[in-house]
Amino acid sequence: MVLTSLVVMALLGLAGCGSDGGADGDAAGGSGGGDVIRVALLPKIKGIPYFSSCADGAREAVAELGNVELIYDGPIDGDPRKQAEMIEQWIVDGVDVICVSPNAPDVVANAMKDAQAQGIHVLTWDADSAPETRSFFVNQATPQSIARGMVDAMVADVGGSEVEGDVVIISSDATSDNQNSWIEIMRPALEKTRLTLQTIKYPGENASSALADAKDVIKKYPDLKGLFGISSVAFPGAAEAVEQTGNTGKIMVVGLATPNSMKPFVERGTVRSVVLWNTVDLGYLTVHAAHALAEGRLKPGAQSFEAGRLGNITIEGDNILLGDILVFTPENIDEYDF
Repeated sequence: MVLTSLVVMALLGLAGCGSDGGADGDAAGGSGGGDVIRVALLPKIKGIPYFSSCADGAREAVAELGNVELIYDGPIDGDPRKQAEMIEQWIVDGVDVICVSPNAPDVVANAMKDAQAQGIHVLTWDADSAPETRSFFVNQATPQSIARGMVDAMVADVGGSEVEGDVVIISSDATSDNQNSWIEIMRPALEKTRLTLQTIKYPGENASSALADAKDVIKKYPDLKGLFGISSVAFPGAAEAVEQTGNTGKIMVVGLATPNSMKPFVERGTVRSVVLWNTVDLGYLTVHAAHALAEGRLKPGAQSFEAGRLGNITIEGDNILLGDILVFTPENIDEYDF
């Protein structure tokens, strides 16, 4: 989720952004004609590279479409209660579409339903919630491809299918729907290997906690062969723990993060595989979906829709599918810039 040129186009084509008067928020708008569609884009946590690159893609779509005003804001600590408060404020503001990456679906569900009750379109992106709380989910990749991609990468990185040893998963919050869906698939996939999953840690969206948890399991499990960092905060935290404990090349680290954030670890040999998707394209597709929904071009039962430079996008049920995962390695990571 050819690709190099698309990423470069995204980064060169960003629309300008300025204050929308909200706390820590920003708004971007195109210059085209027609009624302005106000789209609020809510990440799990604002200010980390993963979601910042998604916002870059969203602004690129705004620049193309011309009649969209983008409001990008989110909690800087990943607090889902703050997500719910922002949704309620956007209801008062009368936005047209709210796009939510829910950190705890149950916490934001009522606010999302309130928005729908007021005639506001609601999408999820990056992470999903209950179907009754939104119209569509902009799905970056299937849970199967993400989970199996990480397991396959770990098996390869530790030395192949004959290698035995322990692995640990460093997740985010215990309530994170997407991480939990990946773990459900990773467990049985790991059982088919010689690697034993010893425990799962939940440091939240907190880098220092992820680092501390990774150090703890490195000390606790002497036969540890690998750490999975399955959030863009957990992955660099786990890699940093391996380096600080002098285990580079001994304990492999595989996970999900932007290539730019992991390049230093790849260059030092701590990480060999970074699993992700094109995050710029995810933000770009989300705004195109919001625009099509607001204009009535995207309706329940649709099987596809046109999304700018991404072309015809497939819809399966209520999932708008971006595509497959990308695996960044020492051989190809320098080709990507996001």
